[in-house]
Amino acid sequence: MQITEPEITEKTAAKLGITAAEFEKIKQNLGRTPNFVELSIYSVMWSEHCSYKNSIKWLKTLPREGKRLLVGAGEENAGLVDIGDGIACAFKIESHNHPSAIEPYQGAATGVGGIHRDIFTMGARPIAALNSLRFGNPDTNHMKGLVRGVVKGIGDYGNSFGVPTVGGEVFFDDCYNQNILVNAMSVGIVRVGETVSACADGPGNPVFIVGSRTGKDGIHGATFASADLHEESHEDLPAVQVGDPFQEKLLLEASLEAIKTGAVVGMQDMGAAGITCSTSEMSAKSGTGMRIDLSKVPTRQANMHAWEILLSESQERMLIVGKKGEEQPLYDVFEKWDLECVQIGEVTDTGMLEYFYEGEKVAEVEAETLVLGGGAPVYDREFTKPAYMAEVSKFRLSKVDHADDIKAAARKLFSLPNLVSKRWVYEQYDSMVRTNNQSTNAPSDASVVRIKGSKKSLVVTVDCNSAYVHADPYVGAMIAVAEAASNITCTGGVPVAITNCLNFGNPYNPEVYYQFVNAIKGMGEACRKFNTPVTGGNVSFYNQSQVGSKTEPVFPTPTIGMLGILEEQSHLMTLGFKNEGDAIYMLGNVHNDLNSSEYLRNVLGIKYSPAPQFDLHEAFEMQQLVRQLIRKNWLCSVHDVSDGGLFTNLMESAIASGLGFNIETVDTFRKDCFLFGESQSRVVVTLPASRDDEFQNYLVNQNVSFTKLGEVFGNSAMIDNENFGSVSEWKAIFDNTLGEKFG
Repeated sequence: MQITEPEITEKTAAKLGITAAEFEKIKQNLGRTPNFVELSIYSVMWSEHCSYKNSIKWLKTLPREGKRLLVGAGEENAGLVDIGDGIACAFKIESHNHPSAIEPYQGAATGVGGIHRDIFTMGARPIAALNSLRFGNPDTNHMKGLVRGVVKGIGDYGNSFGVPTVGGEVFFDDCYNQNILVNAMSVGIVRVGETVSACADGPGNPVFIVGSRTGKDGIHGATFASADLHEESHEDLPAVQVGDPFQEKLLLEASLEAIKTGAVVGMQDMGAAGITCSTSEMSAKSGTGMRIDLSKVPTRQANMHAWEILLSESQERMLIVGKKGEEQPLYDVFEKWDLECVQIGEVTDTGMLEYFYEGEKVAEVEAETLVLGGGAPVYDREFTKPAYMAEVSKFRLSKVDHADDIKAAARKLFSLPNLVSKRWVYEQYDSMVRTNNQSTNAPSDASVVRIKGSKKSLVVTVDCNSAYVHADPYVGAMIAVAEAASNITCTGGVPVAITNCLNFGNPYNPEVYYQFVNAIKGMGEACRKFNTPVTGGNVSFYNQSQVGSKTEPVFPTPTIGMLGILEEQSHLMTLGFKNEGDAIYMLGNVHNDLNSSEYLRNVLGIKYSPAPQFDLHEAFEMQQLVRQLIRKNWLCSVHDVSDGGLFTNLMESAIASGLGFNIETVDTFRKDCFLFGESQSRVVVTLPASRDDEFQNYLVNQNVSFTKLGEVFGNSAMIDNENFGSVSEWKAIFDNTLGEKFG
């Protein structure tokens, strides 16, 4: 191969994020110095975003096996779980953080589009979307712009694409002031045995690019996602892709129809690193190679360079390996949907990726050397306990003053942006399209999605309190898994499996890597306890910002996307109170605990404290109990105690129903701890007062700690015979605070 470009040096490699050692390894792989196209290929494939080179060692320690799993973790574009009745569920969560911080509308929109493609590339039809959003101070104009852009981007893309957004979470903290987090999750269903793999089997088989034309948007997007944000990051705007949801809708229908022709061997979305990633991963998986003619790739702009075509992350594109001799059915399907389908190459038996452009071979690379699990580098980073954790260990509740006015404290707490309704956000999303969402009119702790043609429903949630993980990465990550499982359990479902989106700072920072390692350990232990294997997900490092000489990582944020199954519709539980006079019980142990609570952090302004009290076995046993009680048909409502503590829990149930409550606190505990503390593994349930004796006897026999709080009563919040105000008054605060803030 003739190399006509200037000599490639370590300096050239460094500009593309390749270290000196990696540059030497590339030269060894090739047996020569790479040209610029080849160096560009390695730069994206060996980026953290594609190779997981700083995380894969620890990811492999997570539980990745289960009787319901149909594919191994990381083997396909998404996890695949058998949910019975001949139906499988494909689901996955991924980040689009840096693009959203730079261009919030397109960054968030293309995050939604990309995760849906991972689902329908496997042959599954997306039926639900969720998201986890982290923003900084909501009172600054800059953050208001980011919030509005992200929410509109998600809403416009998802609404146009026709998949309902059924759930999610929004969390505000100053640590996200410069680097917001946008995590998008998609859930789809497919008949067992009708999926397609991301493989390139069969030398001689044709390789097609289908969907949109290739442009210059998103070039080096994977590299952009594998570096810190800084004051000049806006200059990387070309790394942000541009989405077209209507084109994606056509691509969805065409792809699913193409699979039914039987002419598809393998299919993969062109996400990070575009053609480079799809051709290399599919080839490496099958032990094959490809010959690709980049001149045949339909482009939006004239005179694109070969490396630009290879690295472009233009949206709404797929790579398909078809069966030789059966090309016409594929052409016919895509022509029907008015989409381009162009053969750009063929599968070979060499194991090599050979890229040609205008008659010249511009790159030749062994596929196996590029990919995760193959020749991509794997690093074992040093880690050390963060210095701030010394401040965490100094916290003493005894030094925290009791609230002088508990009613005023409750009002201030319940007005916090993390606790009020996210109605302003979710009303911009279409939650009803396709008429499968069962949580619209009667909210539950998790979202419920009906499966047409089956008695079952999916129960899905996304969860992570990153303040807990910051306080204690190990315990905080366990709580994230347990909280997700609790939300599914309290809705009447059974937790089945998780996908995760691991958002952390720079892995070369030993304190950040300590957070990552210990969060993985905690997550793994909790997943093993709840029998929820990890089906796959996404690692997003470099979530920190450089402002001048100061570098600030975000809170470690291992977002958990959990899938559960509702076996019987009679088990479906909601969180709203049902009947005046119903008894209100809190199951679980009460503690004098304000650790890392919204009240402590954002009302009292105390930044450092441990994670809330948590015991993994206790959490597991509590969920077993709640499932038993639901199946006995004793309960009228179920709602777990989480962010904001017991007061927020009760108020959410009251607002959902319009019914008030009359409760008494227990004087052996601090009143602020009892009402506002966030100690874990507690669930509030209501039931007819006529069952009081039977219920209490059952709990005693089960050796369960419980507190009878009071009863559903009137339309006001009564605590210790003091009227805290009408439910309608609290509802106005709950519903309108965020909308008034963002307009």
